[in-house]
Amino acid sequence: MNTNILTTRQAEELHKAIIAYLTASNLSNTASALRTELNLGEDVFDPATAKKYEGLLEKKWTSVVRLQKKIMDLESRNSTLQSELENTTPTSRQNKDPVAWLPKSPARHTLQSHRNPITCVAFHPVFSSLASGSEDQTIKIWDWELGELERTIKGHTKAVLDVDFGGPRGNTLLASCSSDLTIKLWDPSDDYKNIRTLPGHDHSVSAVRFIPSGVAGGAGNLLVSASRDKTLRIWDVSTGYCVKTLRGHAEWVRDVCPSIDGRFILSTSDDYTGRLWDVSIPNPEPKTTLIGHEHVVLCCAIAPAASYPHLAAMAGVKKPPATSAVEFMATGSRDKTIRLWDARGTCIKILVGHDNWVRGLVFHPGGKYLLSVADDYTLRCWDLTQEGRCVKTIGDAHGHFVQCIRWAPSIVKDIPAVNGDGANGESNGTPRKAAGAAGAGGEAQIRCVIATGSVDLNVRIFAN
Repeated sequence: MNTNILTTRQAEELHKAIIAYLTASNLSNTASALRTELNLGEDVFDPATAKKYEGLLEKKWTSVVRLQKKIMDLESRNSTLQSELENTTPTSRQNKDPVAWLPKSPARHTLQSHRNPITCVAFHPVFSSLASGSEDQTIKIWDWELGELERTIKGHTKAVLDVDFGGPRGNTLLASCSSDLTIKLWDPSDDYKNIRTLPGHDHSVSAVRFIPSGVAGGAGNLLVSASRDKTLRIWDVSTGYCVKTLRGHAEWVRDVCPSIDGRFILSTSDDYTGRLWDVSIPNPEPKTTLIGHEHVVLCCAIAPAASYPHLAAMAGVKKPPATSAVEFMATGSRDKTIRLWDARGTCIKILVGHDNWVRGLVFHPGGKYLLSVADDYTLRCWDLTQEGRCVKTIGDAHGHFVQCIRWAPSIVKDIPAVNGDGANGESNGTPRKAAGAAGAGGEAQIRCVIATGSVDLNVRIFAN
């Protein structure tokens, strides 16, 4: 018997336990053979003492299994607690570099109340409010920190297709648009009262975004909408008037994204193109047309200045540009690909990985990643420092098509007033700094919070 794992004493105890077990099991021949071989005759190990060892072997045998199970349970509980700890720590512990933060499963909150697919989500620039819009014709306002429903807003008579917070500084509004052909403005400070309805589009309004106050108007009063009537319209929210109509797309305009300085607008369409417009001129025409996708282009995003060095390297440019608020862009399509473009409209990279229509795109505010969601139920993270390699896939982001994704706006610390601008230099949740102000005083603090919405009727919050 190989007993070198056991001490002499342990080996003796084991032998006695085996003899007791054999005796109790009426295997007396085997027991006496073992006694003989081990020199444990009844004079040394009498039946009375043997009685004390009865059941010992079984007890040890079953307790090992029980302890193994217990250890596994504790280990799994420990890792759950560890991840909860990471997810709910006060800011002191959160200083793991937000620039490198990526969402992970499971989501911090799953928000349920919509009765039909969720089409859009948007964060309030200041409070922990999140708006979601749905094909059930309602908008719901949630507290994304607590994971609770705050209210349901009714007013649209068909599916709500997009929502966005923004507007004049210190007077945040919520805009929504719908298949009912209208855009509605709601006032969060007055119980989300519907303060204005903007009619004018001749077909479904698929996207709406507030235009940051920059060169084009200055007051933060402008809103841009994209419609199935093939046009984009720019509205003055304080008067309700349509101030410009952008014509150029040949089909349904699906998505729109304004630049951080409010001068440019990127749009995508069923005509397989993206278009970049300079809206600071009286009659905007497409400045650049992005040609290359092989199907409807559903979504777009303008790269933040923080990503310029990575994208410039990918484009083979020596020095990252820092002149314009639009140097690089991303578009996602039903052709299942994401394309990265430079300002001249050259496709610098095609990101392949999704197995179905790409529905939503957002650049990581730290500049290192691009995040995407699609009808393949996944959320993917593409590393711009590694030629756009897909470095993370959340395969169970939702149980059905993922239709939208938004990143919580950064918290802007006090910035000295510029040209009499408001104290915190922030319009509609968009930090005012254009290209390259990455180390300036009054820096924007990245919030590691993302919201997604799906046909599975869930809104999910992924947070640090």
